[in-house]
Amino acid sequence: MLSPILRAVLAPALFLSCAFQAASAANNYPIVLVHGFLGFGPEQYTRTGFKYWGGFDDIVGHMRTHQGQHQVWAASVGAISSNWDRAAELYYQIKGGCVDYGSSHTARFASFGALRKPEGKCWAADPANNPQGYPAALYPAWDARHPIHLVGHSQGGQTIRALIELLENGSPHGDEGGGELYKGGKTGWVVSATTISSPNDGTSLRDAMGESGAALTQLASGIAAFASIGNVAQPVHDFGLEQFGLRSTSVEPPAAYHQRVLAAPFSSRDNFDSAQAEMTPDGARTFNDWAKTSRSVYYFSISNQATEAGSACCNNTDRLLFPLQNPSFQYPRADMASLTRPYAGEWVIPSAGKRGMGSYALAVAGRVPVDHNWFANDGVVNTVSMRAPSGHPARDYDGTPVRGSWNFLRNYKTYDHFDMIGWPKQGPRVYPIYDALAAILYGL
Repeated sequence: MLSPILRAVLAPALFLSCAFQAASAANNYPIVLVHGFLGFGPEQYTRTGFKYWGGFDDIVGHMRTHQGQHQVWAASVGAISSNWDRAAELYYQIKGGCVDYGSSHTARFASFGALRKPEGKCWAADPANNPQGYPAALYPAWDARHPIHLVGHSQGGQTIRALIELLENGSPHGDEGGGELYKGGKTGWVVSATTISSPNDGTSLRDAMGESGAALTQLASGIAAFASIGNVAQPVHDFGLEQFGLRSTSVEPPAAYHQRVLAAPFSSRDNFDSAQAEMTPDGARTFNDWAKTSRSVYYFSISNQATEAGSACCNNTDRLLFPLQNPSFQYPRADMASLTRPYAGEWVIPSAGKRGMGSYALAVAGRVPVDHNWFANDGVVNTVSMRAPSGHPARDYDGTPVRGSWNFLRNYKTYDHFDMIGWPKQGPRVYPIYDALAAILYGL
């Protein structure tokens, strides 16, 4: 048996060699990419051409033509919505129809403004019969005979797991008013699910951020500013909250829209129909109890890390932010995205001694323990959380994928949360990551 050190050394080469062995495609099923928290779809920044999947490059376009012709799509779901809501949107966006969030589910959150069937979230299954002019569904033929691969980055990894749970087992709350998604019985519709930089056990970022309102606005505005480089008319970073009556308008300034969302009942800490609940370690534990690992699906995971252990000198961290370092804690690399660097180290910068992700720990009865194993992170998600949900079957990938288990592919050191989706920085392009992954998926 290989030692842990030797396994770590050989893992990158094994990932690539196994991928290329699988290049003799056994299938050419479509791949659907699902963005994460505060993410966006292809329609968001058309004026600048900035894409969630690739930044000013194009991961989707590359995957469609790499080693043959393939069907690859980038989905668009709620930026700060719960995984249930995002999964419902993903289902109808792929299959076609108008989103139904479920009667029982909506009733549970009606006091926060939840709507079951809001206007503005429909996709046409038949473009030839589309008098309303809805956007075309991605893959209306989708069923057990025409399955798909799902790939999620960040919260997108939780979202695709929620979709698989609903497809196969339906709603845990009963009828939900007859919506097709909630009936269950759709085993075999998904061949594989891959999570990239995903908070499978949650992230301590929420605790590092503290009151999330100001940080949420700062992050959303930062992403919009970066994506809108060269375009004076900066678009609103739309959260896609029609199901809570929070639609953005073209004449509403971004700051006003964000403040309207933060002031709405939706943003209450008591509203568990939002991303803020399920992405914490405690919320992820509850989510993992519900969203089981299906025996019919191949699960893959990819992790990354953009922090290093503290040192008196001579590491690659941002020593302007953290001139004094403790070797027991983790600190952000100097090339980590500036949006998340202030939260990734020993302290939140600036703050009055508030612990950052690189040193935050928690030991409280009844809550998920957070210890030193959680310190390494990519600026958004703790690296240890990316491997697999705790308590679910998991293994290191050895070239032979196992269905019904998590197959951990590789940890990309020096890559931050946004590097994994190709947002610009100095260094290698991100395409090889997706080339190797696609080779494995098409070889299943």
